[in-house]
Amino acid sequence: MSNPPPIRVLLVDDHALFRRGIASILAAERGFEVVGEASDGLGALERARELMPDVILMDIFMPGANGLEATRRIKEALPYVKIVMLTVSEEDQNLFEAIKSGAQGYLLKKIEPQELFAMLKGVVQGDAPISRAMAAKILGEFAHQARQTAAPSSPAANLSPREKEVLDLVTQGKSNKEIAAALAIAENTVKNHLKNILEKLHLENRVQAATYALREGLVEKPPRKSG
Repeated sequence: MSNPPPIRVLLVDDHALFRRGIASILAAERGFEVVGEASDGLGALERARELMPDVILMDIFMPGANGLEATRRIKEALPYVKIVMLTVSEEDQNLFEAIKSGAQGYLLKKIEPQELFAMLKGVVQGDAPISRAMAAKILGEFAHQARQTAAPSSPAANLSPREKEVLDLVTQGKSNKEIAAALAIAENTVKNHLKNILEKLHLENRVQAATYALREGLVEKPPRKSG
């Protein structure tokens, strides 16, 4: 059986040394190919159109168009591309704005290489690369919003009991494989459930689905860890 094609990655960061470091790490790992780099948001859009990458690793704070604005523009031009924010920022507002802009994930630059590899492979397969700490912040924010915003009618009413179970596990940061194991169903079945959930809720990705679930009160907010 032939090996699958490598995941084609575009790196966007205004620090050249950081880009070179990530490029070296990815080049040393089988299954990845860094196809290009950009130092700002406008350059990212140009390079994305030119190179058609599978995944873009995007910093937030850059001169000119920042990573959030670049994400919005790239998703408008190239809806297929997966964008993962890779940043030093743990600010809640940046996390929420990244998700609203269409990012499929949000990772901190202190992430370990092996975790980065797994997250990138996951996003290509439809999983959401987001740390549990970041997920907890999303859940907390949207649970707070849910208490302040009433929703008279919700498309969530169209979800089946099984789809609600899948959605609950998505909000816990579970991958498709983990959800399949928890529900004793095939991984492809999980993927199909997720497609149906996104279609019914008019959402683009599983991170948005998780935030929607909390906003609408479909799942309970996990307890915050102390410390």
